[in-house]
Amino acid sequence: MEVSMRLCSSAATLFLLIGVVPLALAGVHDYRQALTKSILFFEAQRSGYLPGNQRVKWRGHSGLMDGKVNGVDLVGGYYDAGDNVKFGLPMAFTVTMMSWSIIEYGKQMATSGELGHAMDAIKWGTDYLIKAHPQPHVLYGEVGDGNTDHYCWQRPEDMTTSRKAYRIDQNNPGSDLAGETAAAMAAAAIVFRRYNPAYSKKLLTHAYQLFDFADKYRGKYDSSITVAQKYYRSVSGYADELLWAAAWLFKASGNQYYLNYLGRNGNALGGTGWSMTEFGWDVKYAGVQTLVAKFLMGGKARGNRAVFGKYQEKAENFMCACLGKSSRNVQKTPGGLIFRQRWNNLQFVTSASFLLTVYSDYLTSARRNLRCSSGTVTPPELLAFAKSQVDYILGDNPRATSYMVGYGRRYPQQVHHRGSSIVSIKVNPTFVSCRGGYATWYSRKASDPNLLTGAIVGGPDAYDNFADQRDNYQQTEPATYNNAPLLGVLARLHAGHSGYNQLLPVDIPLLNLKPTAAQPKPKVTPSSGLIAVTQKATSSWIAKGKKYYRYSVTLTNKSNKTIKKVNISVSKLYGPLWGLTKTAGGSYGLPTRASSIPAGKSVEFVYIHTASPAQVSVSSYKLT
Repeated sequence: MEVSMRLCSSAATLFLLIGVVPLALAGVHDYRQALTKSILFFEAQRSGYLPGNQRVKWRGHSGLMDGKVNGVDLVGGYYDAGDNVKFGLPMAFTVTMMSWSIIEYGKQMATSGELGHAMDAIKWGTDYLIKAHPQPHVLYGEVGDGNTDHYCWQRPEDMTTSRKAYRIDQNNPGSDLAGETAAAMAAAAIVFRRYNPAYSKKLLTHAYQLFDFADKYRGKYDSSITVAQKYYRSVSGYADELLWAAAWLFKASGNQYYLNYLGRNGNALGGTGWSMTEFGWDVKYAGVQTLVAKFLMGGKARGNRAVFGKYQEKAENFMCACLGKSSRNVQKTPGGLIFRQRWNNLQFVTSASFLLTVYSDYLTSARRNLRCSSGTVTPPELLAFAKSQVDYILGDNPRATSYMVGYGRRYPQQVHHRGSSIVSIKVNPTFVSCRGGYATWYSRKASDPNLLTGAIVGGPDAYDNFADQRDNYQQTEPATYNNAPLLGVLARLHAGHSGYNQLLPVDIPLLNLKPTAAQPKPKVTPSSGLIAVTQKATSSWIAKGKKYYRYSVTLTNKSNKTIKKVNISVSKLYGPLWGLTKTAGGSYGLPTRASSIPAGKSVEFVYIHTASPAQVSVSSYKLT
């Protein structure tokens, strides 16, 4: 989880050479394996009902009541980092960058065999973002809050913290959140255009509505969702997200309106003025400028050539600054790593590496070099520097440590991550309490019981130092937006350059994906009255010779009135139950957060035991 960041300021170059790593530490990396692992990390971050083809087996269903208290279904999506909150701004940026990776390097991902998994990762995010946008001018931007979440150390499957949802609307605007979500929807629409045209069209419709919302009702999202200020404060404001969204909508739709929006607003919204040395979930200018430069080099500027030339100038300033060939260069560690800040620095490294990689290919396609104040740079040199950053992350560094969990011979063992640091619920289903998790698991000086494969952690400090300790959250906490930009770079490095023209549209290969494994057919328990009771087994596992089952129970109000004071009987139950309130008479009532069931709505709870389904029935209720 992030804390608020400062907007880019000038930084001095500490070292002169790029990629100064002892030769004894340098090696040949398996970029295909790294890509596979990097995508796998997103499965460990999933919230909601996990699918039958879930590959990270130590995770279970979680967040199954998300949105219920607000009267909206917000089940699904991603936890952003090592906590259990769903933050909309970094989640949308994660989806945008995964989509951009496929848009540029879909063929290379297909060659690696990972395109299907990458598309699944995007759809897990967009399915949630669609739910979070139930009306044109309403967007839910957070589920849970960082304060209560940080007070507890619990795996997602056990969390007892607040799951209140927070939204923006026309009276409480958030142009940065709405703009980034519009960009994510538009970019994903390109990804699914050939594979799932109906879904692509749906995404584009949401993107149109979100951009209109962002542009018409302007304001910073963290002024409306104030609980986000401590964790994902929008320091850069919303101007960059408006341009970012417009660029992606033009790319997805070809609509001249969005191209002209970039031309008309380039100066007023900072696209032609800001020369940045960072790119990430908050500051999008370098990404916008790179996209607009591609439009210009690809002959799509139309009447905006002069303005787009200014965007491109700023894009190239970013590239030169990363290379150390500008008058205002990025800082680097002695080992040659881009260094922006001690807290989760690798997010800036992976994002910069992606922009450097794609720009290298744009220049190759345009048959030109990069002109910096300190000299000319060829496209291969640009790509070589991006590769040096990736290789550093994978282990070519003074500590000979891979900062991708599970890759290489030496990698972080005590990751600041609730799920990986606590024994899997499938191994030991004993409930982990809020504070008990800190006492038992957080303070444990041992390797994580669950391997968080593929996670890119925060990384080393300005002097290449790194302390592998769970409480060192600035260096050992991973994040989805660390991994997302890396997908395209790893696919590109694995496949190499095969003479394609990156300024032309890239056709993402069609896939014959295997259908998701069938889930057990739900068991419907007859219920006298107006409440239907549905049970289903959602997972099973073996621990100490016994087979455990996790059951989900749904109570659905079939009437046209609200139902209150529900009395639920559960018999033949031999394990723990979550989601209901125990009453004095030994039966159960609805949880305090959902004390009634509105007409047509449902309430869910779960339990675990080693037997067949328990007997669940509704003995009484009151219609209101």
